Amino acid sequence: MDTRAWIERFAAVIDERGTELTELDRRAGDGDYGTNLRSALAKVRANLAADDPRTPGEVFTAVSNAFLHTGGTSGPLFGMWFREFAKGLGDEVSARSLARAAGDAEATVRRLGGAEVGHKTMVDAMVPAAEALAAAAERNADVETALKDAAAAADAGARSTEALLAKRGRASYVGEHARGVTDPGALTVAWFFEAATK
Repeated sequence: MDTRAWIERFAAVIDERGTELTELDRRAGDGDYGTNLRSALAKVRANLAADDPRTPGEVFTAVSNAFLHTGGTSGPLFGMWFREFAKGLGDEVSARSLARAAGDAEATVRRLGGAEVGHKTMVDAMVPAAEALAAAAERNADVETALKDAAAAADAGARSTEALLAKRGRASYVGEHARGVTDPGALTVAWFFEAATK
């Protein structure tokens, strides 16, 4: 699998639909999420151009480093999430390496951010995607099938946040006003996995 093309498709989706994320964040947070995400992905593109990574691990290292140097709360969390993909994928993308990477990645974000499924955060999409990848690896699915399963699970997880009352993140400060709003971080995770299936 061409992980660089995956990241480039993800960045293109954010370019095209980033204003949706900003609007969601404006309704449930401080409204800077889409701007920060686009800034991170501009740095991702610069890193990919400068580093010319050859392996999946190198691609995700470039992505991780860009997010770690981006503002907002979510930037560093995504940076740590992508760092686990860099470590877990190394030289090869398989259902098993994806499952290992995604499992380690969501565990890292939960540990650092203190969020769990049901708290209306990016974790609501990360955990189901990791579980779908683990199930796919267990049944020896191919990479394409594993990623389609992860994309569907992340999408369902992101959609589930609309009905939730936020318990972590900026949305927790506005209480009931954020109910009915899809969490932009969870939606970003869903779009990330969807970009892998194109």
